[in-house]
Amino acid sequence: MHPILRILIAGLAGSAFLIAASDPIPLWTGAAPGEQPGPGEERDTSTPTSGNPGGKSVIRLGGVIRPTLQVFSPPAGKNSGAAVLVFPGGGYNILAFDLEGTEICAWLNSIGITGILVKYRVPPHPGAIRYAAPLQDAQRALRLTRSHAKEWNIDSARVGVLGFSAGGHLAATTSTNYETDSYPAADETDKLSAKPDFTVLIYPAYLTVNPQSDQLAPEIKVNVNTPQAFLVQAENDTNYVNSSIYYYVALKNAKVPAELHLFAKGGHGYGLRPTADPVTGWPALAEKWFHSAGILR
Repeated sequence: MHPILRILIAGLAGSAFLIAASDPIPLWTGAAPGEQPGPGEERDTSTPTSGNPGGKSVIRLGGVIRPTLQVFSPPAGKNSGAAVLVFPGGGYNILAFDLEGTEICAWLNSIGITGILVKYRVPPHPGAIRYAAPLQDAQRALRLTRSHAKEWNIDSARVGVLGFSAGGHLAATTSTNYETDSYPAADETDKLSAKPDFTVLIYPAYLTVNPQSDQLAPEIKVNVNTPQAFLVQAENDTNYVNSSIYYYVALKNAKVPAELHLFAKGGHGYGLRPTADPVTGWPALAEKWFHSAGILR
């Protein structure tokens, strides 16, 4: 196991506790595929006028050209063997690194799941497909996780993906494009499967052709072999509510097990920070689904 850090993370009810996390682990040996000089130094791009979901600031990480993963491990006596790769959102421009990253891994640890935080490349280079480099990073992260399954005390057949907003699009794209490699194989790790065993989408974005469309985007290729899924969205998340609705409909039509929770209010970008809106109670619903879907045993 890579060196362990002790990180202080805010809990669901405002408490704070220490969790065990590895040092960041590079996804690639050398530069990532096709990588060019980046748009500037990797940094937190938040400003004094940036929003503060749940009354707390957010790390908005930009300029990422060296993708990594970081392993957040539950206590040995609580480890279920399941693992979830976490893709923060941020419009493929930044990563909401704590709101939709480290805080999510802490919650996963609290229910016995290993959290694998993926710092994928953002923003895209001019003219590039916005999800192309992130999809390479996501496929590599899944394979790298499976290659270390024994070392990280993970069941390689219970490795899923969880994404928020643009990270939800990345999770869905990863879950529906696993039969096609997005980069040339670099080593033995790339012989392993890049198919997630399950998918969790929290207010996913960009899954339809446009916000008002009932047609999935062309890169979202649902079929009978697509992983089972859990979805959460608010009806007043007007730009993206169709993403969850029509991804769910496609799964239903393909006879893939899926669970959709659609709330009247809640908007977008809340992570798991509690608000007055019931949608922020989604972690308890997800935990029940993990059990019913056979992920938590």
